[in-house]
Parts: sequence; C-alpha cells; structure tokens
Amino acid sequence: MPPASAASAAAAPADDGDTDRQFANTLARGLQVLSCFTAADPILTNKDIAARTGLARPTVSRLTYTLTRLGYLRHHPRLGKYGKYELGTAVLSLAHPLLANISVRQIARLPMKELADYAGGWVSLGVRERLNMVYIETARSRATQQVTPDIGQTFPIVVSAMGRAYLAAVPSREREALINQLQVKTPELWRAHAEHVEQGLQDYIEHGFCVGRGDYHPKTHTVAVPLRRASGDVMVFNCAVRVDNLAPGALENDLGPRLAQMVRSIESALDQE
Repeated sequence: MPPASAASAAAAPADDGDTDRQFANTLARGLQVLSCFTAADPILTNKDIAARTGLARPTVSRLTYTLTRLGYLRHHPRLGKYGKYELGTAVLSLAHPLLANISVRQIARLPMKELADYAGGWVSLGVRERLNMVYIETARSRATQQVTPDIGQTFPIVVSAMGRAYLAAVPSREREALINQLQVKTPELWRAHAEHVEQGLQDYIEHGFCVGRGDYHPKTHTVAVPLRRASGDVMVFNCAVRVDNLAPGALENDLGPRLAQMVRSIESALDQE
C-alpha cells in the first residue's frame, strides 16, 4: 500500500493552471476528485475528498454531484450522515480503449506467465503516470494466488525497482527533469528513497536491470527491466517474489538475467509487427 503522502500526490493537479489560459481548472478539479479513490480507500465522503484535494466543500459537492450524474461516481445516500461515493462504471469505459491499443500486452502475456510460474511469483508491465508507475498487465503463478497485483494499481516511482528502471531508461534530460519534480512535489518520499534511486541507476548500468529488496513491501524482492519502443516510449517489466520463496543470489544471478532476456525477445517481436 503506498504511503499517505503518495496518495496525496496522486490527487494533486498535474500542473499549476493559474498562469495558463488554456488550462481548464474545473476539469482538472473533477479529475482530482476521481484520483482520490484508491483500492485502500474505495469509498469516500465529500469531507474526505475536500481534505485530500484541498478544495472547498461546496466545490467538492458540485463536482461529486456532476460526476455522479455522468456515471463516473456512484452515490450511496444511506452510508453516513450525508452519504458516500465510490467510482462508477463509466471510469472503466475510459480505460478500455487505452489498454486495447497497447499491443505489447498481447505479445507479452505468455512469456510473462511462463516467467511468473518459473519464479513462483508474479510478473507485471507498467508505465509512468505522472510521478507514479501504473500496472497495465500482470501475470502470477499458481503459488501466489493470495497476492493481488492488478491492472491499474499505482505506486510512486521512487519506491520500486520498476520506477527506478524507468528513470534509468529515459534520456538524461528527461530523467533530470523528472527527478526535479519528485524532489519538489514529493520531498518526503524523495529524501527517504534518494539513495535507492542512485543505487538503481548504478544497478542498471552494471547489470541491465534494477533490484528492489523490500523497499515497497518488506517481504517482497523484485527485479525490473525497461522496454524502449521505437516511438521513444518506455515501459517497464518487473518480476516479484516473496522472500520466503527466493534462493540466495537468485535475483542477480537468475531472475534478473531471465527477465532481461524476456524483455529483449518482446522487443524483437514488436519490431517485426
């Protein structure tokens, strides 16, 4: 589960629209409201939303009413004094066209499942979403059915091997700009994980993959490898295993190289499309 500061960052607007005449503040505020809902907190009151966004309660009330009318929120009037809200099914209709047109998901499914079964863990594909990474595909072995990584799950870039592999793969100017955003917008997270980011960049130079040892979940270790598209887009695959199921040295000597080989084979398949 991401730290509370990460959830707050996710609910914040992507940019400050005060000086941008093209920026639609009302739209941005509505999207802020939708971003407040998480797997850990799926049902919220207007008061909760106001606290997370910093918006005035009357503004939040108008936004939740409108989003409910459009199907993006669902109102439960009998919960609490003034009712509570959860995401509505219209949100799914926005995600489907995006996911359906990411061809790498279809190509990667079988090798992801094969590696997950071999590792006794799970393999996921993620992309950057502002200062977070978000899963767009995931496969897990039968031995890890109690683990629930899922499509749409997000977590801060700096707290995972996947996020650090993304930083390692992007051009240096883009990486510097992104790190500056992380330092300014999520200073507590950056201070806590800056050394891990530096180590991740070094791991990628030396081994071709990044390693995470319990920094997102204390009982889970991961390796991550980026995939670069011809368009310049960067996606990242990770392989995660519970510590109890992990042999000494397996991350560096076995799973990391296997994951890197899998990603290269997927890149080759994409080049032939």
